[in-house]
Amino acid sequence: VSARPDIVPNTAAATMDVTYLISEGGQSTIEKIVIQGNNKTRDKVIRRELAVAPGDVYNSIRVEASRKRLENLNYFEKVEISPQDTVAAERKNMVVDVLEKRTGQFSFGAGFSSIDSLLGFVEVSQANFDLFNWPSFTGAGQRMRLRLQHGVRRQDYVLSFVEPWFMDQRISFGFDLFYRESSYFSSVFDETRFGTAIKFGKSFNPFLAGRAVYRFESIGINNVDPNASPQILLEAGTRTRSAVELGLTHDTRDNFFLTRTGHKVDGFVELAGGPFLGGTDLWRVGIDASQFFHLGSDVIVQFQGSLQAVDSYGKPGRVPIFDRLFAGGANNLRGFRYRDVGPRDENNEPIGGRSLALGTAELTFPIVDRVRGAVFTDAGFVSEGVFSTASPSVDVGIGVRLNLPIGPLRLDYGIPVVTGDAVNSGGQFQLNVGYQF
Repeated sequence: VSARPDIVPNTAAATMDVTYLISEGGQSTIEKIVIQGNNKTRDKVIRRELAVAPGDVYNSIRVEASRKRLENLNYFEKVEISPQDTVAAERKNMVVDVLEKRTGQFSFGAGFSSIDSLLGFVEVSQANFDLFNWPSFTGAGQRMRLRLQHGVRRQDYVLSFVEPWFMDQRISFGFDLFYRESSYFSSVFDETRFGTAIKFGKSFNPFLAGRAVYRFESIGINNVDPNASPQILLEAGTRTRSAVELGLTHDTRDNFFLTRTGHKVDGFVELAGGPFLGGTDLWRVGIDASQFFHLGSDVIVQFQGSLQAVDSYGKPGRVPIFDRLFAGGANNLRGFRYRDVGPRDENNEPIGGRSLALGTAELTFPIVDRVRGAVFTDAGFVSEGVFSTASPSVDVGIGVRLNLPIGPLRLDYGIPVVTGDAVNSGGQFQLNVGYQF
């Protein structure tokens, strides 16, 4: 576009009349896409994320969407996209200039959270993994993670692999192999899980994606206190669980790590047992939604809600305790202790429910670089009946968000204001490290 001002002075009024004469230029098309700066990452890993291709109109909205997609890969320190003149005025090259960063990590150390107490870990991960590129094993955009974790109240051994473009199609394929021992779920039993999960995902457009997951695991309820209630004593032993989950996600968030605008809605249905065999017959449905608003001075407001239900089917049975729903703790009702909200047995031990509803409103604001403050309120309930009402629990609180090199840290202090069917144990400090996707 070109713009020429036509200026007419009005000396009597001591003013100027300015008229801008606009001449629009013609559209440009993309002749070729030039990628620069990728010494490790394969060209195709970058090209497949672009929303435009050679021959398309040079659409600035799609070009900006391409830049954001490349940034969200988290492979690059910098992504710049610019037009480059060619011999033909109506054709432009699109130059994608990236600055790569380290995507592999070896870490070890100790940590603490308000849920699983003190633990030590060793982890090797590569976010830009290439299974067939020996010896660097980088560049193909695959993701690999091996984590060994041992703590006072849990042990975790996990190997994960994801190929986001399976067979060069926009279909992701991945698997997890895992073994977990947990004693933080309850004071009267321990839980052990080992098994595998096979995952497929498909993007239907830039914002909508579906997934299918098959999961097989063996679950043991061990070291049950002999003085536990009859409900919990019935859970002792080992059973298998074979399940298929189908899910759909609509995600318009501007950034996965510090979201300022957009929303994410995720719904799923799961069927265990029946045609998939295994020793657990149940269904589960749920939906999670969050909406973000960016206000002035980098203030961010987030609203989040969740509904879930689970029940057995077929032959008369019960929902095992490892599939029941719980609330309370660092990830939802932060004014209450972990799993404190919901039904309890005759010994006042949490036993979970078959339906759950949660809601959160949170406002965060910048304090200094890499540090944000937060104020929040949480509300929700867990009920034995499927989608039946129950007494809600409500809390309010304040918090701080730290963007550390090891990942984000969230420290919150929540105070119960409506107890509902939970035990009011006073205000709670909640500590959490990691991203919530």
